[in-house]
Amino acid sequence: MSAVDLSGRPFHFIGIGGIGMSALAYIVTQRKLPISGSDVRSTHITQKLQGLGAHIFWQQEKANLNFFLEGAAAGSAPIQPVLPQVICSTAIQPTNPEYQAAIELDCPIFHRSDVLAALIAEAPQSIAVAGTHGKTTTSSLIGYLLLQAGLDPTIVVGGEVAAWQGNARVGKSPYLVAEADESDGSLVKFQPQVGVITNIELDHPDHYATLAEVVQIFEQFASHCKQMVLCLDCETIRDKILTHPAGKSWMTYSLQPDSAATYWADEIQYGATETTAVVYERGDRLGQISIHQLGQHNLSNALGAIAVARMVGIPFDQIAAALSTFEGARRRFEHRGEAQGICLIDDYAHHPSEIRATLSSAKLQTTPDALGQSKHQRVVAVFQPHRYSRIQTFLSEFSQAFGDADCVVALDIYSAGEAKPPNVSGASVAAAIAEHHPQVTYQETLADVTQYLQTHLRTGDLVIFLGAGDLNRIIPDLLSHFQQTAPDLTTEVALR
Repeated sequence: MSAVDLSGRPFHFIGIGGIGMSALAYIVTQRKLPISGSDVRSTHITQKLQGLGAHIFWQQEKANLNFFLEGAAAGSAPIQPVLPQVICSTAIQPTNPEYQAAIELDCPIFHRSDVLAALIAEAPQSIAVAGTHGKTTTSSLIGYLLLQAGLDPTIVVGGEVAAWQGNARVGKSPYLVAEADESDGSLVKFQPQVGVITNIELDHPDHYATLAEVVQIFEQFASHCKQMVLCLDCETIRDKILTHPAGKSWMTYSLQPDSAATYWADEIQYGATETTAVVYERGDRLGQISIHQLGQHNLSNALGAIAVARMVGIPFDQIAAALSTFEGARRRFEHRGEAQGICLIDDYAHHPSEIRATLSSAKLQTTPDALGQSKHQRVVAVFQPHRYSRIQTFLSEFSQAFGDADCVVALDIYSAGEAKPPNVSGASVAAAIAEHHPQVTYQETLADVTQYLQTHLRTGDLVIFLGAGDLNRIIPDLLSHFQQTAPDLTTEVALR
């Protein structure tokens, strides 16, 4: 097979519970296609897929591939024995037993990006959002604006959104909104009607050696899109992407009124609970927006979403009303709870630029207002470095990314499957940050950092858990601890 078959052939997803894989698996289940998959642990995501008819194995074994060969039942209807289409991500290694079985059985094997490319290709009005940072929020915002406008879109994003109770939604209209990932080069497979690029940086040194290689992938993506929406505030986009118009229909957006962008913002107010701005379209004042996603980067994401929404004909008053009610995606400055005046925030930031942007937003909540009052007293950044290759490449940038935090707690590095090189550790990351920050501590394990925070946090702290690994697993236990422990101000210990 040279192309993914969406007409009825069974699917088997290796690692079905991953955030990207599960979104595609959800689409498959909603199409009533036969589906199986595997993962190493049960989560609310895999439980949802099971409830929709997916058969999930909890060990990755060769025998799993026999499920459809033995004429297994899909839902209540038996199917004829057939080789399934095997879907995997870049994280699946050649030594994976299911992958090996797929090769031995001569199953058609596809990368998850091939499934998304097939969905984009069949959608008459497809919108793909790419960029090093902000693509989850921007694609979620676009999907939400289309949904609130009654356009009933299909949505596939890399984060869970309350409005559609997950990371994917199946609509009945021609519109499809998808997050397009550049991390492994698969971005070049997508050929949407509308492409969005939020920004371009080097973020995945495990795949790209230089920024020039990343730019080449985005250039190819742009060449495959019929229309483009680009952020002019990114120097790389201005210098590399906009220099190759190739007859495209370009739209641009910017936070700078003098940028000559198609859409720009003015009269911007960054607050502790909301951001407001006046939006202009080709020089005409559209009106004011208010969003609850804080900081400059989120206002930029909103402008990108506005540009797409206007492109498909949504009136600005509907756009503004919808933006004011958007709650954001999970793990994007996600409020996880508050106890004893300690607020716990989960954020996916794992690149120096993302950490700076997230902490800048957090700092807004500790800045005194006109009455001299602030929502929180301190920003405590809890950082789990992600991938040895990223840390090696950007250690200097990471060391200087925590200026807006009052205190920093660093953990050991989450490897994401990478082999550990010599002389790279969480302790060395903490030491590098300490060269630029006066209050840094290193706690090696999740258990260590849990115990440390239980002892050292105090009323008024805004605690930001930063990273793309498993750091957020400790948040429920921390919240429970502070909810059950009566505050004792005489024994509180400050982070000093």
